[in-house]
Amino acid sequence: MKGLVLAGTASGVGKTVATLAAIRALDNAGYDVQPAKAGPDFIDPSHHAVVSGRPSRTLDPWLEGEAGLRRAFWRGDGDVCLVEGMMGLYDGSEVSTAGIAARLDLPVVLVLDASAGMQSVGATALGFREFAARLDRDVDVAGVVLQRAHGGRHEAGIRDALPDDLAYLGRIPPMADLEIPDRHLGLHRGEEAPVDADALDRAAETIDAAGLAALARTPPRPSAAAAERDSTSGAEATSIGMASTADPEVRVAVARDEAFCFVYPSTIERLGERADVVTFQPTAGDPVPSCDGVYLPGGYPELHAETLANAPALEDLAARASDGLPVLGECGGLMALSESLTTADGETHRMAGVLPADVELCERYQALDHVELRARTDGVTARADESLRGHEFHYSTASVGDDARFAFDVRRGEGIDGAHDGLTEYAVLGTYTHCHPESGAFDRFLDVASERAGVADRRGGRA
Repeated sequence: MKGLVLAGTASGVGKTVATLAAIRALDNAGYDVQPAKAGPDFIDPSHHAVVSGRPSRTLDPWLEGEAGLRRAFWRGDGDVCLVEGMMGLYDGSEVSTAGIAARLDLPVVLVLDASAGMQSVGATALGFREFAARLDRDVDVAGVVLQRAHGGRHEAGIRDALPDDLAYLGRIPPMADLEIPDRHLGLHRGEEAPVDADALDRAAETIDAAGLAALARTPPRPSAAAAERDSTSGAEATSIGMASTADPEVRVAVARDEAFCFVYPSTIERLGERADVVTFQPTAGDPVPSCDGVYLPGGYPELHAETLANAPALEDLAARASDGLPVLGECGGLMALSESLTTADGETHRMAGVLPADVELCERYQALDHVELRARTDGVTARADESLRGHEFHYSTASVGDDARFAFDVRRGEGIDGAHDGLTEYAVLGTYTHCHPESGAFDRFLDVASERAGVADRRGGRA
């Protein structure tokens, strides 16, 4: 499988729509497209999945480590892997689109917003290509796609201004029905607000699919060293793509609905490699299935707080947590496990009451960062003194009780900054941090669930 990266000059230039149009163009030309997303985002990949018909791979060296990044790429399947970048090409202290492209040796196609320029758009492209020379890693800016560009003189003027060695790969005309609505945490998800299919077809007609495919390159495969502990992420190489220890007698329940929708495909794959995975929908009134562990992913519980307040699943969690059922709640899962949730309009709703916290939505985001967690004691996702890397992005804040116990110290930048994460009670962990399975967090969770399954077998059944 070959690949290439679609990168922007900044956030908001239209990378997601350009990526969707390129996926459609390649598909129409007969190529089998595997989408991917640079960075930790959950929302853009949901749009990729709707258009391509397959899960979008997450490519983030902070979350996955160097070897894990390559494993994540090669777990995809297709002729061409189209990677949507994050923010602007060079933006990001620990993780940038440029760094990911260089690590995978993939060419970069620059998405340029041409709505208010002509020859100056060519100057921007030239500047982004030349800036690569200032970096330690090689970044190959090889082509451009114009976003919000008219045909005729507008398109011709920009093409004439481009450097000769930058491939022109087409344009996306300005169309209102190509815009994706947004809200806090980003765009609406692909399942909620899919891009108009007819508009996407029209945009794909002006994309050079053959040119994109010709630029794509095959990145290095994971080396034999991937079987050793990855020093970047702290994850065991066996966590993804290596030998599994599948045990159909271990069952993990995963919440999957509008309130709990931020899940990496690799997470479900890894859980399925070692356990029987069953899903349930708390907002639809489903109870928690018979299981040895529960995973509550992030999402939008704040948009469904009233429904969740009366959901049988939250009552089940409250009852079964005290009996030792392992539960992992990430961000939205943390919110659902708390005492209460106050929405942006000031309405307060009762939640599961497992964790001693009251959560309140804020007008601005409260955290947006890659983080490193150091475990204080043995827990659901790590043993004492082990480190996990993850990502947090949330608009809520949690007020905790005096008796709150934290599982992790949080490291940002050069050292421990005094922050804590991971409220824990019984075998329940609620954390604002999203972890990728390459971190090893879900292997530890599966170990704890397996131990629980052994106890349940001796007692004559599951909880």
